Amino acid sequence: MVMDRAIGRTRWRIFALVFVAGLAGVGVMFGGLSQGALAASFSVSGMTYKASGDKLVGEGVVQYGSVDQGGSGAHPVLVNGFRQARIDNFCQSFVVPGLPVVGDISVRIAAPAMSAEDLVIGIEQVTGDLTLSNVEIGRDAGTFDKGPNGQTGQPGTFGIQSDGARIDNLRQTAWSTTASTLRLDQVRISADTGRNECY
Repeated sequence: MVMDRAIGRTRWRIFALVFVAGLAGVGVMFGGLSQGALAASFSVSGMTYKASGDKLVGEGVVQYGSVDQGGSGAHPVLVNGFRQARIDNFCQSFVVPGLPVVGDISVRIAAPAMSAEDLVIGIEQVTGDLTLSNVEIGRDAGTFDKGPNGQTGQPGTFGIQSDGARIDNLRQTAWSTTASTLRLDQVRISADTGRNECY
């Protein structure tokens, strides 16, 4: 029993350190995003994250294929850009795997609403019910004029743009997110042992 209590104390000490470090990292990330400090060309980590929402509504939408680069290699992505976007019942999560003593740690960021300007997401996979308004499919990705300021793909490559988009029951796995402004109403940030992802 004495050994169990000692292990418990060690586990909570490590958990607290990881939790504080995770919150600090999240704070820096969202602080940078809110000031437009992070560029779309930053080096991505070796892990994806998951995000979900009941409904995403966006204006000024562009989509095209690209690559997110990082220390773990090159990752093909579908770039989704929005001049403005709002997600209801927003949840984002990532897992830090295999930490000593505690194992996996899940960090979840949740808010009743998330809104952003010049939102750009490097997506690995997305599902939901999609509606596009005034859509142009097959447009040269280098000639976009509706999305976030200056957000275009490689000239001559396939692209899609539209005045607006709605995705119900949003579920996505992504490598990166940038925004000139990002707001989370009544945000809740938590860390737990094990895998407790958004979906």
